Amino acid sequence: MTGPVEFDTARGELIGHPLYAQITSEDRLRIFMKHHVFAVWDFFTLLKRLQAEVTTVTLPWRPRGRADHGRFILEIVLAEETDEDIGGGYISHFELYRRAMDEIGADARPIDEFLAALDSGLAPLSALKEANIPPSVREFVGHTLDVAMNGAPHEVASSFCHGRENLLPDVFSAVRANVDDVLANAPVFRHYLDRHIALDHDEHGPLALRLLASLCDGDPVSKAEADSVSVAAIRARTLLWDGVLAEFDDAHGATGAA
Repeated sequence: MTGPVEFDTARGELIGHPLYAQITSEDRLRIFMKHHVFAVWDFFTLLKRLQAEVTTVTLPWRPRGRADHGRFILEIVLAEETDEDIGGGYISHFELYRRAMDEIGADARPIDEFLAALDSGLAPLSALKEANIPPSVREFVGHTLDVAMNGAPHEVASSFCHGRENLLPDVFSAVRANVDDVLANAPVFRHYLDRHIALDHDEHGPLALRLLASLCDGDPVSKAEADSVSVAAIRARTLLWDGVLAEFDDAHGATGAA
């Protein structure tokens, strides 16, 4: 059974991951973004699954009985899908991130090819195999999709809460603390980080915690299942970061050989 010690250990290892201190150049930031954009995308699979669970998104509309659940999720959906853009207007956080990649010249071919495969009708897991995607990214997104498509509502909420909304302010703060000099030519990415640190810490993290507690509803079995999923989500992120570090090393080796 997963306990608080295991959770705290996994969380501490992720927040203290050596990756953050290694993002020391624009080239390395480009590599990081090539990997991380998939986590920005698959976040929405968890969010939309929860929206489908606690609100009506099909016709005919019908009441779901827990308006507080719907309120929690729809407040998050509003910001994630239609947040205020850096230059005015509104934009989803994924599209904001994708623009940040263009701004700094990050390789967007893997994510663009993946989305094109989805648009062509390919199933997500099949699209992961088809696209030119790093193995660690494939594993991370596969894990997220499995939880989003097959998990019980409280398990999805746990991955969403402890693997995303209640975790990312600390993770992004660690990134931000180490890459300030690199961000001189990446104002859109800086805005993305700062927006998430503020929004998730002050609003989305607390909302996600309340939704998770409500879905578990004091049931010890649900709580244990949610705890297990939370640790798995954090460890999946750690492996994603390991993959970024590995590509840093590969790129350095290639440069040295040249």
